[in-house]
Amino acid sequence: MNASPNWIRRRPRLSRGDMPDVTEAEPLTQPGTGFWRRLRAVRRITLLLLWNLIGYPILGLLYVLPGGWEKLYPLVYWQASCALLGMQIRVIGKPAQIPDRPVIFASNHSSWLDIPALGTILKASFVAKDDVEHWLLIGTMAKLARTVFVSRKRSGTGREREEMGARLDQGDNLILFPEGTSSDGSRVLPFRSSFFAVSSAARQPVYQPVSIVYDRLAGLPTTRATRPIFAWYGDMELFPHLWNLAQCRSYRCTIALHPPLDPVNFPSRKALAAAVHRAAANGAAALRQSRPSTLAKNELALDTDTRFVATLKLTWS
Repeated sequence: MNASPNWIRRRPRLSRGDMPDVTEAEPLTQPGTGFWRRLRAVRRITLLLLWNLIGYPILGLLYVLPGGWEKLYPLVYWQASCALLGMQIRVIGKPAQIPDRPVIFASNHSSWLDIPALGTILKASFVAKDDVEHWLLIGTMAKLARTVFVSRKRSGTGREREEMGARLDQGDNLILFPEGTSSDGSRVLPFRSSFFAVSSAARQPVYQPVSIVYDRLAGLPTTRATRPIFAWYGDMELFPHLWNLAQCRSYRCTIALHPPLDPVNFPSRKALAAAVHRAAANGAAALRQSRPSTLAKNELALDTDTRFVATLKLTWS
């Protein structure tokens, strides 16, 4: 891994004038009167806060009990969180399971919503920038869920590689966002090759490309005008973004899990990063264009028995 001070990129600072205009999305995202939209948001956020007050002590208790339940509980936590947020999840493909080989799930990244969405279906720990450690609620859960925090400082990259390698040697899977920042959801930024060097791991992992797209809003396909409802980037604040999102009646996230790639088949980590990026970017483009069937017709094809699986149904809408 390159010891670069820009190992993790900062989200670009955008001015208000650079932010997308979402007024065109108003009829789709805000059904009903303003009062009922706000009431829906208050109800969802209140239930989410109550769930966190209950969920944190449970996870803390599981850490002191035998049986390894602390590794399974995050799946339950994120599933309940997605349900409380009113988010449906559709999954294409299956998480890779290779004997004696840990898996690193490499996904595109456009929103904080990616964390609960991926946490719902993947039994793995996240690799997140150290800023997340200080986020309200999310930071606490991230620490309890054994998240690996990485910094932008040159001095920390060696220690972080060792920690990631130690997790892989323990048999843990990892979820990372190789873009190093969140995008506006209309594209996938290049993957940084530094994320693909875990040299201290004795058990060499395989990399599974992941495409995640928010493709339905109020039952209709999302467009460039409505995509900013989900994307969280630039200088956006977390709570205002959550407040606007919580007013939406329904929305759906689609996650495509592509065939895993073995690093031994690539001459360098840059070639590996390019291949993983190509799979994730092409998959995301197909999902944005409502062409999921094309995923099974090219070299990035999923298994032939791939089916759409609704892992969560909309609740409290």
